Formats: sequence, C-alpha cells, structure tokens
Amino acid sequence: MSKKHNGLSGTQFITTTISTTLVLILLGTIVLFMLTARNLSTYVKENITMSVLISDDLSSEQINKMQKTLEKNKYIKNISYISREQALKEVSQEMGTDPTEFLGYNPFTASFEIKMKAPYANPDSLRIIAHEIKKDQAVIDVNYPKDLVKSINENISKISIVLLVIAALFTYISFTLINNTVRLTIFSRRFIINTMKLVGASWAFIRKPFLKQGVAQGLISAILAETIIMIGVYRLKCFEPELETIINSEVLAIVSVAVFAFGILITSFCVYASLNKFLRMSSNELYYI
Repeated sequence: MSKKHNGLSGTQFITTTISTTLVLILLGTIVLFMLTARNLSTYVKENITMSVLISDDLSSEQINKMQKTLEKNKYIKNISYISREQALKEVSQEMGTDPTEFLGYNPFTASFEIKMKAPYANPDSLRIIAHEIKKDQAVIDVNYPKDLVKSINENISKISIVLLVIAALFTYISFTLINNTVRLTIFSRRFIINTMKLVGASWAFIRKPFLKQGVAQGLISAILAETIIMIGVYRLKCFEPELETIINSEVLAIVSVAVFAFGILITSFCVYASLNKFLRMSSNELYYI
C-alpha cells in the first residue's frame, strides 16, 4: 500500500488544516475573552476603595500601629494613609480652588484608604469588614460605595453566566465543525479503508497513519492559530498599553495550552471516531451513505 493511501492526500491535509486553524482561532479567542473578563472583574473589584476616617488626635506612632494592625488582615490588598493636609491638597487640585479660603479651616479628616482583595469586594463581606473596623475607638466612620459595589457584583454575575453559555455554545460549534471536516475527509477515503480491511489489515494498522496525520494536523493548526492570536494581542497592547494589566502572561499561557490541547485532542478524537464508524461498516453499506 502506497504512502498516499495510508493517510490523507496533500490537498486534503492542507484544506483540513486551514479549516481547523480557523476553528482554533475562534476557540482561542473565546478562552482569551473569558480570562480577560475574569481579570477585568478582579481589577475592578480590587480598585474599590474603603475609606476609614480616623481621629485627628492620634499620634504618628498610634497611626503606624493601627496601619500595621489593619495590614495583617487577610482581606486587605493595599492600604495607604492619607493625612488631612494631603486630602486637602488632592481635593484642591481636583476642584481648582482651596476650600480653606472660604471655610477658614481644613474640613478633611485623616484616613486610611483600603483596597480589598477581589473575593472580599462584595456587599456582604464589606459590610462585615466595615463593622469590625468600626469597633476601634479611633475610627470615626467607614465609607465605601455601597451602590457601586452592589451594581458591579450583580453585573459581573450576569456577564459570567452569559460568557459561560457563549463558551459552551462555541465549544460545541467548534467541535462540530472540526468533526465534520475530519469526517468528510475520511469519507472520501472510505473505499481505501475498506480495501485495507479486505486484505487483512488490522484496525490499529489502518488507524495509525490517519491518527499520526490527525495529530500533525492538530499541532500545525494550533501553531498557526496561536501565532495569529498572539499577533492580534500584541497589536491590541500596542494600541492600548494598559491592557497588559488584564491580558498578562498567565492569560496568554492558558490560551496557548487551551489552543494546543483543543487542536491535538479534538482532531485526534474526531479522526478516531470517524474511522471507527467506517471500519464497522460492511462493503455494501459504504455505497448507501
């Protein structure tokens, strides 16, 4: 049996590889979008600020001690001290005028600006945390944007559900497209497969060249798809450098693994399943499909 008859022809291989590459680009983009949305959610949550207003009577030593105590809490990502003078300066710059000029005094209070870790940036957790912090007699009040936090968490939940549905749908579509492409390719070789059966070739022997080409096809398609996706990401980052925060090296690594896994595993599985279908058929059945 010639090498040509042991696998897919050159034209079929190229056509199937291009089709698989396009599908893998779609899948990789969906994975990238989901991971980016997750990181964006984390970024937004970790930039919600809780202001802890403290008494003006505290000494520098007491302020430092209080800050170190707060920093020990597992829910705090970042904490910074804002003095009365610094608060006045920041507001004056934003307003373009100094409030002390018409009030006659500095109306601001020293505070700690706290940013929470993402898992704790939800209404229930923040309410409990604020209650605990208020127990300190040096704390005047604790403020955070309650309505904004509620809105962000509700929207993130809705978006997550939509993304999961879209991801499941596109995964199914992608698998179907790859499967149909592979089946059509093997369908065109069904009589050669049957001839090999008739001359006594084992199923494992018949599968081997097709599976080898399936793996090669999946690998090449994955490399092409990964290259195109990475070029697209690079161009996006050139246009908007701040995307580096949410499309980081971890995201790109996961996308790469997903594309290669889909490319090799799905293609190999489709080849295996399609071959078994034709291997089980009798010679007469091949004429009626």
